[in-house]
Parts: sequence; structure tokens; C-alpha cells
Amino acid sequence: GRAMLPQKSSWGMICKLGLVQTVFQYIFFYMGLAYTTGVKSAIINGSQTFIAILLACLVFRYEKLTLQKFLGCLIGFAGVIVINFDPSGLTGGFTFKGEGAILIAAIAYALSSALVKKYSQKESPVVLSGYQFIFGGIIMTICGLLMGGKLTGWCFSSILLLIYLALISSVAYSVWGILLKANPVGKVAVYSFTNPIFSVLLSFAFLGETSSFGIELIIALALVCVGIYLVNRVNE
Repeated sequence: GRAMLPQKSSWGMICKLGLVQTVFQYIFFYMGLAYTTGVKSAIINGSQTFIAILLACLVFRYEKLTLQKFLGCLIGFAGVIVINFDPSGLTGGFTFKGEGAILIAAIAYALSSALVKKYSQKESPVVLSGYQFIFGGIIMTICGLLMGGKLTGWCFSSILLLIYLALISSVAYSVWGILLKANPVGKVAVYSFTNPIFSVLLSFAFLGETSSFGIELIIALALVCVGIYLVNRVNE
């Protein structure tokens, strides 16, 4: 029933999150996509869960890094590789503006998860998510305009699509922040391994794409589920 405004002490946290979670992640991810294959991008980007858990355990000391947790991540990552594996897309070397940029984006995403865990203890994760998107969006808009970028083809459908895409990010990150506030980073981050699974399922449901809808999907789903189970199993 009232506007959600950040505390004065929260603006520093919002700016840091905006730079890491929005500016660095989006700029480097989409730059990397332009200079490497989709297969490489998906596999390298899948490492963000590993990095998030390593940062949470070894840098921020939120939780312990156990063998069970490490194996769960390894098995879940294997599922990502299975669903995206295509030898034709793994050719070529490693360049900074291609694979390197995707890796930087994955590190930015992992770092933002750790920061949200820390900052959400002092500020609402919904407030943090909303205002960091505004801050990061303003910076990227200014950079885009200064570099000659522009949006064309405005119509009712394109406006609806833009609103839909904005809601996907804002709602997802808000829920992500709420989950990180109440749970260990590892137990939440491991669910990122399901992203390529849902991509295949949604592509099949809405676009009729069947190229990855087969035994690979079943194997990948099984591996991801085992990985999630191992990370979340309580026997430490």
C-alpha cells in the first residue's frame, strides 16, 4: 500500500549491485554471445553455480565447502554439458571478447548472488532488486546512446514484449533475492543448473523445436536432479 523506498544507507549497496548484477553481467554476456558459439556460451555460463558456491564458501565464508556439495555441483554441471553438447560448436580457441566475456559475466552473476545474500540482511531484497535494475539500466542506456545505439520498430506488440522481458528479469531476481536471504547460497544457486532444461522444454512447447528433446534431455535432467539432491541433502 506504499512505495518501497530504500534506506539512505542502502544506496551504496544498490549501486554496487547495479554495476555487478546488471551492467557487468549483461554487457559482457551479450558481447560474448556475439563472438562465440551458443554451445560454448551455455557451458561456460553454467559454471556460474560453481563460482557462486566457491565465493560463498571460500571468500564470504557463508557456509562450508563439503565433498558432497562439490560432487553435487560437478554432477549438475555435467547435466548442463550433456544438454548443450555439440562437437561442431566447440571448435576454435579462447578469446577475451568471446569466451572470456562469457566467463566474466558468469563471475559477475556469482558475485551478485553472494552480495545479495549479504545486503538482504540489511535491506529488502525486493527493494535491492528493483533499484539496482533502475541504476544499472540508466548506465547501460546512457552508454548505448553515446555509442550510437537506438531502438526502432516501436509498435503495440514490441512494447508488450519489452514489458514482458522486463518482468521476467525483475520478478525472477526479486524471488532469487528473497530465497538467498533465507537460505544458504549453495542450496539456492544449484537450481541454476535447471535453466538449460527449462529452455529445451519451453522451446519444444512454444516453438516446436525437437533437436534436443530426446535421450540427452532425460540424462541431463537426471544428472541435474542428482546434483540438486546432493547439495541440499542434510547430513553434514
